[in-house]
Amino acid sequence: MIVCMAVVGAANSPLFLHTAAQEEDPLKFHYIIHCALDVVDERLNAKTKTPGGNDPNLGLLYPTEDYRVYGYVTNTKIRLLIAVDELETKAAEVREVFRRFHVAYVDAVSNPFHQQGHAITSKSFVAKVRALATTNCSK
Repeated sequence: MIVCMAVVGAANSPLFLHTAAQEEDPLKFHYIIHCALDVVDERLNAKTKTPGGNDPNLGLLYPTEDYRVYGYVTNTKIRLLIAVDELETKAAEVREVFRRFHVAYVDAVSNPFHQQGHAITSKSFVAKVRALATTNCSK
């Protein structure tokens, strides 16, 4: 089950964080997402050095004792991250969640009233993310 979904800006500024785990402290997920950003930067630097390295899906970034963090990077260097609590997840399911998460993000920032680089506060985006968070990425 997805326990956290985050959107992080190109300058590593948090734009959105949703936690589905009610019993966990949201600050814990801020820390986990921040640690995963170091791995995102490493992978992005490695991709620029290899030809044909333009897949937006970064795969498993940061496994912890309780969670697994997966990453996705848009063309504008916005990072989409999800944390799941299952130890084994199917790559195809994670890709589908990221595809739908990216579509929801594009819809939210395409709003003419949204200010680029600021926190995402769209109610429809929050509803879509909540629906995605209930998606099961299990084996």
